[in-house]
Amino acid sequence: MSQHNVSRRHFFYGSLLAGALPTVGFTTTPSLKAAGYKSPNEKLNLAAIGAGGQPAADLRLAHSGVENVVALADVDWVRGEESFKRFPGAKKYKDFREMLDKSGKEIDAVVTGPPDHMHTACALACMQAGKHVYCEKPLTRTSGEARLLTQAARKYNVATQMGNQGYSHDATRVACEIIWSGEIGDVQEVHAWSGRPSWPQGMTKVPAPSAAPDTLAWDLWLGTAAARPFTAGDAEYKQFCDERNARYGRAPSKDGFGFYLPFNWRGFYDFGSSLIGDWGVYILGPANWALQLAPEHLVSVECIKKDSLPEFTFPDVLTIRYEFAARPGMPPVTVYWYHHPSGDAWLPPGMSADEAHKIPGRGPEVGPQRGQGGFVPGSGGAGPQKFNTSGYNLIFSGSKGCLGTSGRGEGVGLLPGSRWAEYKLPDPYLQRSPGASTGSNHAAHVRDWIRACKGGAPACSNFTIAGPYTEWLVLGAAAVRHDGKLMWDNAKGEFSNGKDVTKWVKPAYRKGWEVKL
Repeated sequence: MSQHNVSRRHFFYGSLLAGALPTVGFTTTPSLKAAGYKSPNEKLNLAAIGAGGQPAADLRLAHSGVENVVALADVDWVRGEESFKRFPGAKKYKDFREMLDKSGKEIDAVVTGPPDHMHTACALACMQAGKHVYCEKPLTRTSGEARLLTQAARKYNVATQMGNQGYSHDATRVACEIIWSGEIGDVQEVHAWSGRPSWPQGMTKVPAPSAAPDTLAWDLWLGTAAARPFTAGDAEYKQFCDERNARYGRAPSKDGFGFYLPFNWRGFYDFGSSLIGDWGVYILGPANWALQLAPEHLVSVECIKKDSLPEFTFPDVLTIRYEFAARPGMPPVTVYWYHHPSGDAWLPPGMSADEAHKIPGRGPEVGPQRGQGGFVPGSGGAGPQKFNTSGYNLIFSGSKGCLGTSGRGEGVGLLPGSRWAEYKLPDPYLQRSPGASTGSNHAAHVRDWIRACKGGAPACSNFTIAGPYTEWLVLGAAAVRHDGKLMWDNAKGEFSNGKDVTKWVKPAYRKGWEVKL
């Protein structure tokens, strides 16, 4: 190994990663006991904001048959029935603020998983109440909110974790170690992609208002967002969805709330960040970590391709380009993010998907191939693909070769596959998350947070890491609304030439829902 690579490795391990991961095991940090952290042998009293769907899964893993669940909040009690039945002794609320007010003395830690536009309000209120927080990804809908939660994590000194469970998988850490070893040289480009979103986007009108279900507190669901009538959609909207699904080989839409709920909100500018926040935060995780990307190094963001510009939803097909300045020991790098519906968005010049793909049965095996099961490599969460792919959804392009990762960062390999077949992994030196290499990295990620709540080392995607990551990532969602390159002013936390997209960087909140440290 060259002196350059030895110095680089020492730099990363000795300084940048200090505090980002435990270096001597997942043990108790005595200094945290005074801050109200539990000991490893004590049970935590858990609560959740969102009692169905993804937050219910997070809570189940946090509970793990060990901790207590004392309170649950969900704006729709049909949606929340999943956790209500699982934890019948927990007190039930519709308003999370009421839960913190009435049950706050019983609560140690909170799993938060409402729609993205409510992440900041919920997480901040919990931290201000002295509660540890696990927040689903992306940490926030907008860049300014991510910076706010980073500041809050430092101020309130509680254990935090963002739900990008690929960060706990061995493959993400192996990817970092390979890149830092100098195996592929200096990385100057990263290409990452997902398929087409599973939820509908591109609608041209909002259907007429309809009555909200009796179980749903619609105004509470809106929370910080501007008020608007509830709508479950109409016949025209259903036809739009059915035709869209037929084009992409999906089953007809299921009956349900329809237009905004229970999951379609992800495609709306006001509530989500489309696949940028839904899957980009997973897929770009290895790049964020390995290349030490941060807002202070961001130069510009630009949406260089979009197939349309709907009024209130994201387009289906787009490409975002992020430009980062040099970081210590690394040259400038350009990161491309694609919503790409037809296989690999990028391959090394002259290399086919077959050549890029791993050779079955040859080369190192790194952890469970799919992390937590069910993921089709290269699909970006958009369902099975009908075309041949490389098996990757992110490729680092280096001066001496290429490296790919897949899933949520749950797979890793050198390109072409013949190079991986003969490769010997570098010695591991990043701490592995217990359980991530032998079972579910989702469970390992949640339990990483539980350890931190009990005085262990900070979780691997705590808000001081997840905040800056989300801050630069979701700027891509803002750039969709602008034509041309946006120049980033990190000191001000805004684009110097993009006043037209300010509200997508620093949002205004509905009266009564304002947030501040």
